[in-house]
Amino acid sequence: MISITDIPPIAVQENLNLLIADLNSKIPSKQLDRNLLIATWNIRAFGNLTRKWDSDDDDSPKRDLHSVLCIAEIISRFDIIAVQEVKDNIRALRDTLKVLGENWSFLLTDVNKGKVGNGERMAYLFDTRRVRLSGLAGELVVPEEWEENIGDHALSKQFVRSPYAVSFQSNKHTFILVTLHILYGTSPESRIEELRGIAKWLSSWAGNINAYHQDLIALGDFNIDERGDLLERTFLSEGLYIPPQLQNERVTRSIFNATKYYDQIAWFNSQTNGPKLSMEFLSGGNYDFVPFALQNRQLTKNSLSWLISDHYPLWAEFKI
Repeated sequence: MISITDIPPIAVQENLNLLIADLNSKIPSKQLDRNLLIATWNIRAFGNLTRKWDSDDDDSPKRDLHSVLCIAEIISRFDIIAVQEVKDNIRALRDTLKVLGENWSFLLTDVNKGKVGNGERMAYLFDTRRVRLSGLAGELVVPEEWEENIGDHALSKQFVRSPYAVSFQSNKHTFILVTLHILYGTSPESRIEELRGIAKWLSSWAGNINAYHQDLIALGDFNIDERGDLLERTFLSEGLYIPPQLQNERVTRSIFNATKYYDQIAWFNSQTNGPKLSMEFLSGGNYDFVPFALQNRQLTKNSLSWLISDHYPLWAEFKI
């Protein structure tokens, strides 16, 4: 059987070289004791894979070893990345870690059961040469007392996919990442209660002087259809901040539709006495893999979405 650690065919390596060259030109390089690159990526149905270099039309799943090499190359450019839509079967994740090598590690949640949970997990992959765990991990649960400020039925059920908080340390600086994947629901309005509940929870945590640490960064798939008041009425109203570079209309999230703003990276940036991120934001953006990943196979975007993803990775660079 073909293995991800085998030498790939020439055509696969040539395509990978194109992807590497493009990544080199668009993603900041890792600089020891200088910067920290944090990313989020909803990798579509990141579960099983077909152990071929190039899957055929009748193969299921479509994701193959060529795809995994591309995914791993993109992930390798960041110090830590939150990944949504990791499935019950983690074969593709395990192969990705084999490609990344022994300096990479991961954490992931258990599977979200039930129909709306979609058999998904959330994960963090991180470069242990640059980032290490600092001791805290947990899932967010909204207190019952907050129900009247969130929504009339907000606590009739907890989050379908509980936000996953983990603390990390880089260059003696500790920070907490909270990754989330908001339930899409039937309309933008149906997402407000969950977004508001998470935002209020984060605001309370960050503003509590007895909390583990005040540097909080929320990132993941917020399922924001369009830029506008949905963020204003939930996250931004609780003091969370998204830099202009990540709100720019050119920094799109979906490979299918430039108006969709599903994925976000946000933190507290109070100009008064509220919580404020101590790390300095340097730059950020998305990474458009469409022109280069699997470019030699002349795929439709729909086919590409099942092999790589329907979301672009979103990243932010900080000074540490």
